[in-house]
Amino acid sequence: MKMLKSLIHRFGRWYCKELCRREYESQQLGKINERPVEYRFIFQALSSIAPKTVLDIGTGITSLPHLMRCCGFIVTAIDNIYDFWPECMFNRHFYVINDDITNTHITRKFDFITCVSVLEHIQNHEAAIQSMFALLNPGGHLAMTFPYNESTYIENVYRLPKAGYGLEESYICQVYSRNELDKWLKISGGGQVVSQEYWQIFTGDFWTFGEHIYPFRQVYKCDKHQLTCVLIQK
Repeated sequence: MKMLKSLIHRFGRWYCKELCRREYESQQLGKINERPVEYRFIFQALSSIAPKTVLDIGTGITSLPHLMRCCGFIVTAIDNIYDFWPECMFNRHFYVINDDITNTHITRKFDFITCVSVLEHIQNHEAAIQSMFALLNPGGHLAMTFPYNESTYIENVYRLPKAGYGLEESYICQVYSRNELDKWLKISGGGQVVSQEYWQIFTGDFWTFGEHIYPFRQVYKCDKHQLTCVLIQK
């Protein structure tokens, strides 16, 4: 039995190494996405707040939970693996629990919750927000990033004629506004915005409109922007 386990582990390590090698050798430069902006915001908040327990919502195939665990935090990751992903999903960086944040089965409380470029794809975003705040310890923090316009909500920006991409996607992409953010604060039962950043990612008025801007520009809320990073305390 020990020999069999050793052979299985050896084969598994070889396979993972081979997969990583192939991915490394097949790299091609593509569009730089907004993750550097979002991850910088997340880790800046983590470094200043220093929570003990963290919940990452909508992890997908990213390595974000693994990176946070490398910093010493106790991390839990969840995603709606079987309903949202057409062919399910496997994350080889971290163990991801199958859970729907709009109807969560998670009962533990956390000091810090991250939700990076996920909320825009959840139709019932108010139920998701309600669950997030219910999972926070008193005084805990929720860090979110999503497409944003200060004055205009869009139900699915992918369906608009000027959208640069996304028409073929099976999921929606909402653009939230100040009105939705204010509603979420009411749902939270008194949550307060600790910090909020506004970023211009495209040349157009809304998410996916126009050309990408490199490097991305941090702006004021009165300036043209398509993405926000917001930190809320319960």
